[in-house]
Amino acid sequence: MTTVLLVDDQALVRAGLRLILEAETDLQVAGEAADGEQAVRLADELRPDVVLMDIRMPVLDGIGATAQVLRQVPDTKVVMLTTFDLDEYVVEAFRAGASGFVLKTAPPAHLVAAVRTIVLGEALLAPASTRQLIEESVRRAGPSPLAASLSARETEVLRMLARGLSNAEIARALFVEPSTVKTHVANVLAKLGVRDRVQAVVFAFENGIADV
Repeated sequence: MTTVLLVDDQALVRAGLRLILEAETDLQVAGEAADGEQAVRLADELRPDVVLMDIRMPVLDGIGATAQVLRQVPDTKVVMLTTFDLDEYVVEAFRAGASGFVLKTAPPAHLVAAVRTIVLGEALLAPASTRQLIEESVRRAGPSPLAASLSARETEVLRMLARGLSNAEIARALFVEPSTVKTHVANVLAKLGVRDRVQAVVFAFENGIADV
């Protein structure tokens, strides 16, 4: 059973999310928070698998709350909730450790699929708007020494991650097994010192590795 913490300052939004998620037999809402401080406290107490986190909230916004939640509960995945698909704050949320974002107006099936995708370890990077957001918002500060630590194949895999490809799609493109791609991705994350694919993709754009 996948447990989810709902964080939004609007009670109606939380109620709608709860109805959608609890209609699924494999998802359970562990709790609700109306602001970032409550989110941090409840995440530490409940240890949910996934936090659906609003970006704009009183007391402590979603970006600050995400950073604190992931410091306290590093195994939890955070998915940002936003009204606009090109929200400049989403990139800051990625840097804080978020694993993706979902529009509040998304169809119920998309929200459910997003939660399941995150739990499986994939990042929500498939929508073109996500990649466009990163491209437009990330400023390159010059190559990091960590980029040189990647092998040619690992750099190629990272470039494909930045294009939004899944492990299966990368495997088909490189004519290798998905398990091989999974190993490459794990090596990339370890060498770059990042927690997941989203942070790896932000790194790729910052260091001119991604195709732009």
